[in-house]
Amino acid sequence: MVFREWTYEDIYAIAELEKQCFRDAWTYGMLADSFFSENVATIAAEEGGKVVGYGFIVAAGEDADVANIAVDAQFRRKGIAQKILAALEKEAIRRGAKRLFLEVRVSNAAAMALYLKCGFVGKYVRPRYYSDREDALVMEKRLNTQGQNA
Repeated sequence: MVFREWTYEDIYAIAELEKQCFRDAWTYGMLADSFFSENVATIAAEEGGKVVGYGFIVAAGEDADVANIAVDAQFRRKGIAQKILAALEKEAIRRGAKRLFLEVRVSNAAAMALYLKCGFVGKYVRPRYYSDREDALVMEKRLNTQGQNA
């Protein structure tokens, strides 16, 4: 398994994986636009030449937001999402972030368990956040700028 930054050529595969994993999937165009932003940092997990997982953050000032993390269903429960998240945290710290935020569907117990395990705490709920009106739990992790997670 190789973990690396996205290339522009990865975006089609990432858009397909996005559709597989999320009801409110980012489109190819949205992903491509984000790819060119200087505030975005990306990680792709590649196995046998195929992107099997990805994540990206948007960092600005002392805050960074996890835009998405996804792993192909066939590759889940192997620690890939946790490694992607760790790499994104490291990049957020490198960019000067002190806090990392994310939203997760309240029905996504597996993702919430991962985030809790990685040091995130629930902050508040965004009612009817998703297009199907499901609530989102906003989670936060305070980052230590010394390279150690708080």
